[in-house]
Amino acid sequence: MNVLLLHAHPVETSFNAALHRLIVERLTAKGHAVDDCDLYAEEFDPRLSRQERLDYHDPDRSIEHVRPYVERLRAADALVLCYPVWNYGYPAILKGFFDRVFLPGVSFRIVDGRVEGALHNITKVAAVTSYGGTRWRAVLIGDPPRRLVKRLLWGTVKPGAPVEYLAHYDMNRSTDASRKRFMDKVSSAMDRF
Repeated sequence: MNVLLLHAHPVETSFNAALHRLIVERLTAKGHAVDDCDLYAEEFDPRLSRQERLDYHDPDRSIEHVRPYVERLRAADALVLCYPVWNYGYPAILKGFFDRVFLPGVSFRIVDGRVEGALHNITKVAAVTSYGGTRWRAVLIGDPPRRLVKRLLWGTVKPGAPVEYLAHYDMNRSTDASRKRFMDKVSSAMDRF
């Protein structure tokens, strides 16, 4: 499969960066073609400009602002996200990618006032992430990142596509052993991908 991997962490020595490298390694070892989109390394600008917002509902014009990323998204058979949860949300650079690239006519269509998913080329989705707080704390506030992946993102891809969400909670108190267990879990998931 052609897998678009969106990585969103600015520190190359972080646990998230280690997860990113592991994902690339395991997917490649299984024969997948990985389009490794490291948003920080590519210096992706997450800011939606005034002109982009004005052009937002005109597919021909809106795509021009981010055409290379739209083409990469459209060429993918699968999507893998690798990011930390910050303030119970995506890092700004990843949120900006969704704002700027998941456009009308790209990730969704508006038909008779209803939104319909349009990324039917994406047949599998996985998210690999980490939270500073515990799972219980995330649940108390509704775990927005999990819901965004499992519900909203799921609604834009091919109907019925499997979506896997792998999260290491409580990073503030993680240990070498807990991080290793999580990396083993991610490795197994990527081997099955």
